[in-house]
Amino acid sequence: MKTLFYNFVTFFVVIDPVGCAAVFAAMTPSIAAAQRNVMARKATLLAGLILFVFAFLGEGLLSALGIGLAAFRIAGGLMLLLLAIEMVFARPRRVTRDEDQEAEHRQDITVFPLAFPLIAGPGAMTTVVLLIGRQAGQPTQVIGVLAVLALVLALVLICLMAAGKVYRVLGVTGSNVISRILGIILAALAVQFIIDGIVEALHGAGH
Repeated sequence: MKTLFYNFVTFFVVIDPVGCAAVFAAMTPSIAAAQRNVMARKATLLAGLILFVFAFLGEGLLSALGIGLAAFRIAGGLMLLLLAIEMVFARPRRVTRDEDQEAEHRQDITVFPLAFPLIAGPGAMTTVVLLIGRQAGQPTQVIGVLAVLALVLALVLICLMAAGKVYRVLGVTGSNVISRILGIILAALAVQFIIDGIVEALHGAGH
């Protein structure tokens, strides 16, 4: 149960359903609710497909490139730490200014930037590989990780479909406060990934 909760918190913080909903609402102010719901369902499904494929093929890809899981844990932890710092200081993240301007002029943002990189971004893809790697050789635990990922994606869909209401309730200030709180939690999780990677690397070097 503790592991499942840890995985849930990690995925929830990294994917940030509330933050995704706020961005989605800001990008689709003139789109009808029905069309917005269709976009939300398609984007969540596509993002889920990306993350689940990466969950199964990510570690194999790393092996093919000659990258050890310990090194990936450290690198992934550092990347998540940078993401956490951006969240805490409320800096623009995930989508560049050019990407944001492009999205504003597109009617359908289902694939880009909603599914990628807002939902299934580099941080989420890194996290799914790290959490699956932690449970290597334990099929039940791996299923637990995937189940938690599915749950968080379901929450993303719920938040996206309620994006207009969420944005009106929270406003810019509320969204920033939540983002900063989640950023602090993510920073701690990122440091834990780095520590795990260092310990694994030292343990491997000792043999």
